[in-house]
Amino acid sequence: MTQPATSTPSADKISSQKIAIVTGASSGIGQAAALRIAERGAGVILTYSSNPEGARETVAAIEAGSGRAVALALDLGRSETFSAFAEAAAAEMRRVWGRDSFDYLVNNAGFADSAPIESMSEELFDRLQRVLLKGPYFLTQKLLPLLADGGAIVNVTSNSATASGLTAGYSAYASMKGGLMVLTRYMAKEFSPRLIRVNSVEPGPTRTRLGGDAFDKMPEVIPMLAARTALGRIGEGDDVGRAIAGLLSDDFGWATGQNIEVSGGFNL
Repeated sequence: MTQPATSTPSADKISSQKIAIVTGASSGIGQAAALRIAERGAGVILTYSSNPEGARETVAAIEAGSGRAVALALDLGRSETFSAFAEAAAAEMRRVWGRDSFDYLVNNAGFADSAPIESMSEELFDRLQRVLLKGPYFLTQKLLPLLADGGAIVNVTSNSATASGLTAGYSAYASMKGGLMVLTRYMAKEFSPRLIRVNSVEPGPTRTRLGGDAFDKMPEVIPMLAARTALGRIGEGDDVGRAIAGLLSDDFGWATGQNIEVSGGFNL
């Protein structure tokens, strides 16, 4: 498995340092979450798929703040690779942090595509399902033996799955994100004997690379979306990244099974 960027561990590895795994952290919400989690003192294992340069930038930014980070490749649409990824992550935990477990999981990686129901292909539907729902489900399953008791998980959903963000053409994408909301509640229930908290965040329109850098390609839609947002602008990756880092922390230690919209009040 390729590994484009790693920190150089100090001689005195801090085995008590918290560790987070953040999927899709080479840009956007995942990158912001990784940076904010590192700011709070945790080490980060971040994943990337098609953007190794972005992964290197995330690692460099964490290291510039005296944090520790490792980047590993992961294709969330290929569940047959998850066992190997878990082994690689475990090896990095031991090498960099001197630990055999981690504390936080952020299921963020994904992609967006749209088509009306009448023309949706089974190929696209299946790809959305593999990456957005099956991927987080079985990746969490593979990583669960490594997740420490008392840890926390945050799943990144979407307001396209709720009334506030209902948009024609996103039936398949939104269905998978809605499924992830339901999965969040089941994870919270089933993992509670180990005191593992599970919540989800629901972004609204957010400037990321999702949808092929849609906002960069179509900047004319930004004022329209900002006008529909109570706080007067579209979201930035860091708006959601801060929320993710907060949910993982002890500040939300008594919250589990919740889906929290982080949209600035879209369509409020």
